[in-house]
Order: sequence, then structure tokens, then C-alpha cells
Amino acid sequence: MTHSILISLFIAAQAVVGINPATTLGPVKPMNAANNGPIDPTMESYTALRVPYARTHDTALGEEYGGHCIDINQIFPNFNANVNNPRSYDFTNSDVVFKDMLKAGTKPFFRLGQSIEHQTKKYGIYPPGNYNKWARICEHIIRHYNEGWADGYHMGIEYWEIWNEPDLDDPDDRWKTDPRTWGGTQQQFYDLYVTTAKHLKMCFPDLKIGGPAFANPRKYGPPFLDYIKGKNVPLDFFSHHMYHRKPARITEDVRIVREMLDSKGFTSTESILNEWNYNRSWEESPHFYSRRARSTVKAAAFIAAVMCECQSAPLDMLMYYDLRPNTSWCGPWEPIVYDIRPPYWALYYWAELADYGTWIESTCDTENIYTCAAKSEDGKIRLLISRYHEDDSHDTTRDITIQLPSGYEVSAIRLTDSLGMDRRPDASNVITLESNAVALIELL
Repeated sequence: MTHSILISLFIAAQAVVGINPATTLGPVKPMNAANNGPIDPTMESYTALRVPYARTHDTALGEEYGGHCIDINQIFPNFNANVNNPRSYDFTNSDVVFKDMLKAGTKPFFRLGQSIEHQTKKYGIYPPGNYNKWARICEHIIRHYNEGWADGYHMGIEYWEIWNEPDLDDPDDRWKTDPRTWGGTQQQFYDLYVTTAKHLKMCFPDLKIGGPAFANPRKYGPPFLDYIKGKNVPLDFFSHHMYHRKPARITEDVRIVREMLDSKGFTSTESILNEWNYNRSWEESPHFYSRRARSTVKAAAFIAAVMCECQSAPLDMLMYYDLRPNTSWCGPWEPIVYDIRPPYWALYYWAELADYGTWIESTCDTENIYTCAAKSEDGKIRLLISRYHEDDSHDTTRDITIQLPSGYEVSAIRLTDSLGMDRRPDASNVITLESNAVALIELL
């Protein structure tokens, strides 16, 4: 083999990341939004994450938040009560949740509806007895938090989501015997959405009214969109969910949803993926691989990879599920003691990108390496690199060379891998990454 061939093979084997600060692509998007806010033990570390928006779903399932909060049947416990009487409402625990979010610098994203109900007896997932009254209850909740009604606040909450996963259980299967999120028919949900969205948009034309957080948007999105379009119902944002082990599979769904919205005439409707996380399989007991993985370096690499990919995809916001502590879905904090775990740093590194503001071009043609770069107003650059492998048999390290733009040099590296969280190796334009690792590189 000739010397020139050896050189060519060496170059081909390298992983090279290119950065072009002259090519600006838009703002760094809120890919580090999440479900749920801080509690007292996580307040300081949560605040440091700079979570832009926090969605209030399943909040009531966590005792850390007081348990009795957020869901409509908890804020308005007696459906027969007077909808206009402030004493019909119980805002006490919900107020604490939202004040803590704002204290952490996070904007609330209010889910109007119910938490998932896994228990045998269901309490709030069935269609309300009067859709117009339910819509007026939602109206008064908005007035409490945005207009000061009932000794309320002026929080300026802009996103109001109607329901969650009305399509979770197939009508021909589990829905008949054990529904979890919607106990009515799809037609009944359409009617509830139409009634509520029209009323809220009439009362609050400047707020963003949308939903419905579909679990299977490919199947149930088109008929829903056709129906509300026929009723001339506004849809400021379309929310949907996706759990998987492959970043590419998540962005595939994102692109299909955007194409679906555009094809149905909802070209100005925001697309928000407001539940996502690592999940290898929904049928994996008794070993619970995914539950164990969600707190690991592998999950950190996955989170960073998905954020990088979705930054380039036709998506307006990404909301990680879940920052509610003491659940199998919360990767950033150890249960009970709240010690920080590797996924925390993936979200933190994205916040560092967002602080710089302007998304710039970065490239890497090597499989399983994901990148995103941002530039500050004074020309500094931050580069996020994730090396993620779905297959655990990949356990080799790899050197990644950063092709420095003219006039720049690497000033600092922050690295989270199996050797430690947020390590600070020596600054260099060549960084060694394990099969699952996340790095944030500073260029000056």
C-alpha cells in the first residue's frame, strides 16, 4: 500500500467538525424547554438550566408539588358550582407551582385538562357534562393567572393547551375497558376542543390557543385538522409526542407533522413536540432498560443529539418529559436526594448555546456524531457535540478534529462522559469522545 493511500485512509477515518460563523441560520430555538418546574430542593440547579418554558402536565401526580393542583377537576372541584364565583376555584397549590417557575426564570406553558390516570377508577378523563361550562372554567383560570381575577396574578402566560393525548388508547382496544387520558369518543373530543378553542380565542385573541398533544399524530392528526378547519377553529400551535431510541426517528415524525400541517392549510401554526425522552421499548419489564438508561451518560448523549437534530428540523419548540422529580422519566436529578445526573448537563449545555443566541452552520459527516453551534453578538462561538450510540456494543473512543475558523482557537472544553460530569479537559481542537458523551467547546 502506497504512502498516499495510507494518508487518504487516515483522513477518511477522522471525524471532522466544521464551523462557519459567516453562515447564520436563525435563532437558537427553545429545544431545552420541558415539562414541569422546580421544587425547593432543585430550585438552584433548575434555575441554572434556564428552562425557557415548562409545561404543566402530570404535575398533580408528583407529591412534591402538593398533589392537588393544575388539573381542571382539582382547580374547579365541584362541576356543579357557579363558574363565575371565585370561591368555586382552588388555586392554592397551583399558584405555588407557577410562582416557583417564574422564580426560576421559566415561562409556564399551561395544559388545560387532566393528568394521565393509570388507576382502576378514573376521575377526570371523561368528557365534561357541559362543554360550554368547561370552556368558561378555562377562561376564568386564564383570567386568574393573566388578569388578576380571584386575587390572581399578571403572569403573561401565552401558551394554553387544550387536553393531553386524547388518542392514547385505540378506540378498538384499551379505550373500551381502561382509558387513561380520554374516556370519550374522538368526536366528543373534537367537540370539546372546538367549543373551548373558539371561546378562549374570542376572550383572549392575543394568546396562543392550541393542542391537543397527540400521542400518535400521524394517525389522528389529519382527521382532527380536517374537522377543526371545517369549523373555522383557530390552532395557534399543534402539540404532539414522541418517545424513541433513535434521534432520526424523532425528527422523521417532526417533518411529517410539519408537512401535515402545511398540507391542511395550517402553515402559520407552530409545531411543538412537548413530550419526548429516551425509550427503547414500551414492553421491556422486568429489566426496565429504558428506566435505568434515562439517568445515564447514554441519555445525556441522546438528549443532546435530539436537540441538535431538532434545531435543524421544522420544529418550533422541544419540551423534555420530565423535570418532575422522583419519576422514572426525570433524568437530571437523583430521586429523593436530588443529586445532579448526566442528563442535566445536556440541557445545561444547550442553555449555554441559547445564551449566545445566533445559530450558525456546523457540519460533520460522521455517523452518530451530532453538532450545533451558536455565535454571540461579540463573535464568540459555542459548539455542542454529542456522540450517541443506540447500540451498547459500541464502546470505543474516537478523536474528533474541529476545523477552526480563521482567527479562532479553542479556549475551553466541558465534557460529560463515563469519567465524570462537566469535566474540563485541556483546550484543544482535537477532542476524544467515548461512544456516549457530550461536549461543549468554547471558541474565541
